[in-house]
Amino acid sequence: MARSKSGPKEYLFVDGYNIINAWDQLIEKRKASLEEAREALLEILAEYYHLTGIEIVVVFDAHLVKGNSGQEYEYKGIRVVFTKENETADNYIERTLDALGKIKKIRVATSDFLEQQIVLSRGGTRISARELEMEILNARQRMKQKKEAINVKNDLFLTRLDEALLEKLVKWKKTKE
Repeated sequence: MARSKSGPKEYLFVDGYNIINAWDQLIEKRKASLEEAREALLEILAEYYHLTGIEIVVVFDAHLVKGNSGQEYEYKGIRVVFTKENETADNYIERTLDALGKIKKIRVATSDFLEQQIVLSRGGTRISARELEMEILNARQRMKQKKEAINVKNDLFLTRLDEALLEKLVKWKKTKE
């Protein structure tokens, strides 16, 4: 359904800090540096975007930063949002969900139960941090299997090519004798 020219786009909104605080690999990075954990999450989600084509919006709370007017930018195909002062990631996601309406397929990745209920009431679908992590692992596995299948086909093609070349060489050798 993602990236389909005829069908509706699929959107995935990710509550960035909620995911960072839920995934073991990101919790470890956060202990060293919050910036490093954010960058790792963005790398993972950018890869997922390229594997699936799902439009991804990652939202980070910056509501406690005084004078902050918010920031949005693109990172390797995904949209990254830092909320403005007094706006939480939940507020941003809810407002955007209302603006997109029910004509789009929208999922929200968060393990915040209250936010999940709000998302459901506004026509979106919720996905927990753990479910998102499993989806990403499954997408990677599917891609690995596709690559392996392509490699097998390439190996078979090369084997056939080598046999054909060998036959030509045998014929050429016989003509020279």
